[in-house]
Amino acid sequence: MESQEITEFVDTTISFFTEISGEPAKCGIPFVKNEDPVVLKFTGLIGITGKRKGSIYYTAGQEQLTDLAKLMLGLTDVSNEDMKDLVGEIANTVTGNLRQSFGSDFQISVPVVVEGPRDIKMPKNIDSYVLPINWRDYESFLVVCLE
Repeated sequence: MESQEITEFVDTTISFFTEISGEPAKCGIPFVKNEDPVVLKFTGLIGITGKRKGSIYYTAGQEQLTDLAKLMLGLTDVSNEDMKDLVGEIANTVTGNLRQSFGSDFQISVPVVVEGPRDIKMPKNIDSYVLPINWRDYESFLVVCLE
């Protein structure tokens, strides 16, 4: 992947947090991780087809998703199902917004949501770029694995 493409992923993710919370997120230093994927409590995974093939996932901890659900949805009591819905929506929104940069041939799947450190299989022949996203005092990750 080219550095300009990584910048698109970072900018789109930071814009999402700014729009939904009024508070900007910051991106840590991106790194490549091809073994043992980074996985937190909840993960929303999107498959990519078209000219680019691969996957993108967003993973976050329970505390961050609880705060986001309270902020975005006005909930006072946040369930596991609410957090699963939210992590899938974040993955879907960020990836969907990337279609503006990558074009209509950047086709995305419906999010698959997993809870816990389940095995997430990333293609072995494609580098996985991990983008640490810091919002408030929380760290989450956007992981991009595209041909």
